[in-house]
Amino acid sequence: MRAEIIAVGSELLLGQILNSNAKFISLRLAEIGIDVNYHTVVGDNPKRLEEVITIAKGRADILIFTGGLGPTKDDLTKETIAKQIGTVLVSDDTALRYISDYFDRSGRTMSENNKKQALVFEGSQVLANHTGMAPGMAVESEGTHYILLPGPPHEMEPMFTNEATPYLFSVIGKQELIKSRILKFYGIGEAELEFRIQDLLEKQANPTIAPLASKSAVTLRITAKALSETEANNLIDIVDKEIRSIVGEFIYGIDEETLSSKAAELLSKNNLTLAAAESLTAGMFMAELADEPGISSSLSGGVVVYNNEMKVKQLGIEENLLSTYGAVSSECAAALAVSVMKKFGTDVGIGITGAAGPDPHDGKPVGTVWISIASQQGTPQTYKLLLSGLRNTNRLRASQFALYYLIKFLKEKNVQN
Repeated sequence: MRAEIIAVGSELLLGQILNSNAKFISLRLAEIGIDVNYHTVVGDNPKRLEEVITIAKGRADILIFTGGLGPTKDDLTKETIAKQIGTVLVSDDTALRYISDYFDRSGRTMSENNKKQALVFEGSQVLANHTGMAPGMAVESEGTHYILLPGPPHEMEPMFTNEATPYLFSVIGKQELIKSRILKFYGIGEAELEFRIQDLLEKQANPTIAPLASKSAVTLRITAKALSETEANNLIDIVDKEIRSIVGEFIYGIDEETLSSKAAELLSKNNLTLAAAESLTAGMFMAELADEPGISSSLSGGVVVYNNEMKVKQLGIEENLLSTYGAVSSECAAALAVSVMKKFGTDVGIGITGAAGPDPHDGKPVGTVWISIASQQGTPQTYKLLLSGLRNTNRLRASQFALYYLIKFLKEKNVQN
């Protein structure tokens, strides 16, 4: 089966919002063995939407629409498709009651426009919306399946998972499913990673291995085709094990895990507390960690000590150390890590210092970064980076490397994943 995803909304064409719905749907369709050959975006214009539908139904078996189901005049997806397939819109009693109850609970008056959201194709399968008001719908016409979903991701995603997916299974019948696992790497470039696993790439069949690069990580997507999820996972496990035997030291997580979520998980799982002293990153490291829910149980606090005066006043770093080695040094980074750990009474301390650019700092070239991690036992570990980006890119990468080294540090201290 071939699918085309059609996003409706002028705001997408204007660049006001990102079309994250297409990514989500494509991933889910791949898992159940439906190929996506095209992504299309069209504005809130009935004539152009009609043209898009005419083209799409000639090259796809399933057309999935997102957006244009709201109460305003420019929400014309339902009306346009109804005209195209020769059906009429009728009010769905369950949806109308749900919308009416929502307004009653919120103490607001429901306008006539809101009743429009309860309109569905006559004879269609209604897809319930438990996180918003407009229901979705699915219908078949002349061999083409039309699935309409709301635009807001918090409404679309659960509707696709819980309502549209069972419909799609009924359409495609029993067949092979596709399962993927994404391995996430840091501290190794895409080219080097591909070189190291070249033998695996050359002999791949099922599962397949696809290297991908992003701003924050290098990834490998392992994809298996099988008759069951268990069989697919078993196939993936074999390749996963081979990859880890070659480049496992650079793997920090899988699938949706991020550097910050993995670091937060390890800290929480082992009841460890952390404090940070940041110079060139000026709080970016702590901000990354603070994105994670529940991090307050692990991240006790920290300080931004951007100049030498604050390093001395706030953390008691010895002036002699700074004059001898400079602020951009392993000695300074280690002193920051130990001092902030003692100041906040935590299990782990991390110090980050360096020359972000655009000019050298303390006689050190732009992109020189030192990261140190200290614990209550043992000597602080320090790591040197030589980055080559622009100023703020260097600061961001230093923050991400700090998270990566924290993950490595915790694992090397026999804190189990």
